[in-house]
Amino acid sequence: MTETVTTPAVRSPSAPPALGGPGLFTVLLAAALPLIDFFIVNVALPTIGTDLHASEAVLELVVAGYGVAYAVLLVLGGRLGDLFGRRRLFLGGMAAFGLTSLACGLAPGAWSLVAARVAQGAASAAMLPQVLATIQATTTGGRRARAMSLYGATAGLSMVAGQILGGVLVAADIAGTGWRSVFLVNVPVVVLGLVLGARFVPETRSQRPEPVDGPGTVLLALSLLTLLVPLTEGRAAGWPLWTWLSLAAFPGVAVAFYAVERRADRAGRTPLVPPSLFALVSLRRGLALMLPFSIGFSGFMFVIAVALQSGEHLDPVPAGMALAPMAVAFLFVSLAGPRLISRYGSRVVTAGSVIQGIGVALIALAAWRDWPHLGFVALLPGGAVAAAGQALQLPNVLRLVMSEVPPARAGVGSGVMVTTQQSALALGVATLGTLFLSLVPHQGMRDALVTTLLVQLGLVVLTGLLSLRLPRTVN
Repeated sequence: MTETVTTPAVRSPSAPPALGGPGLFTVLLAAALPLIDFFIVNVALPTIGTDLHASEAVLELVVAGYGVAYAVLLVLGGRLGDLFGRRRLFLGGMAAFGLTSLACGLAPGAWSLVAARVAQGAASAAMLPQVLATIQATTTGGRRARAMSLYGATAGLSMVAGQILGGVLVAADIAGTGWRSVFLVNVPVVVLGLVLGARFVPETRSQRPEPVDGPGTVLLALSLLTLLVPLTEGRAAGWPLWTWLSLAAFPGVAVAFYAVERRADRAGRTPLVPPSLFALVSLRRGLALMLPFSIGFSGFMFVIAVALQSGEHLDPVPAGMALAPMAVAFLFVSLAGPRLISRYGSRVVTAGSVIQGIGVALIALAAWRDWPHLGFVALLPGGAVAAAGQALQLPNVLRLVMSEVPPARAGVGSGVMVTTQQSALALGVATLGTLFLSLVPHQGMRDALVTTLLVQLGLVVLTGLLSLRLPRTVN
């Protein structure tokens, strides 16, 4: 009598490792950290300035130094993950993020805080591209769609929650740390993430990794620096000559970057940003929409924080909690996003832009009517409606951008997408923030706020028009 021996099912060596629930939670936790830290300092800036005797220009560097370093190095971070392993870069970037957060929290002076924030941005750039690349390489079908929707919801919620959390932490003054707690709170979160990441996040890498594109990396960095640095620092510095020379150099450097990347692409190499990647309609049109959306989002968050604290002299907690309806509305509406996008396709994004536009108009009306008593109650209707519209857009656009990117180029694709988003966030603070602060001396706080909100409304209209060109179905 022969005995039948059953052997356990073995995963094919060619099959990609699967990302389970704990692993997905870990990478989403990591995705939240850099975005929270981009916005968490908005309500802490007045306290930081008083404590460290920092000028307005230096305080803007606390925000801009992080954002620019983050944006400049994101695509490189994605390429390094493809080359050396995404889990390895993920854990290394997260550890560096924890250490640089500690350095920010312990900074003895304003310039040491700026330096630590630049390093923190660089750490974020190593960590964040691995999140999307890991999701892209370890999930398929419905699991990927759900994971991407959760990523988008996490990104949007983090932007609002960061500002609320910043106000609560500054006011709580935990153990006398004051504003330092907005950075120190990252340390225990990072420790938890490292423990979970080491156990639950699978290692993936490109099957045919390419070496780092040195010329492309340098030219992309120069392109972003010549654009973002003068825009973020120009107003506070009084628009010196170097800001105009830098902006004048931007088009030439950008054209040189494109020429170098196209030449490498045609030669069969994988450049830092392959122009052939933009042949994907979903990626190209999704990124075009993401620009005005993210500029308006971050510009609004910065401007409303300044208006509530400097204009109405609200303490950090009331200033942060005034945005709580946005966080709640974004959370609940984003949970319905996957079902809606499966049924109605990308027209959900168009509907979201219409709803967001109504919300921004309601906020502008409240600012005109209720100033100087613009707080939680006055912002509740407009903030909730605007956030509901944003929740129908951001998660679905992020999912659409990556929908056709092959797993082999997951690191490059995620780096391009997050760089676009982060650059637009920095541009939003620079452009809408500069507009608002430039108008205040001439128009007063209320009229400057209303004018800036109307400009944002124009960006929402542009987003809605661009959404009509998105592919109808989203994979």
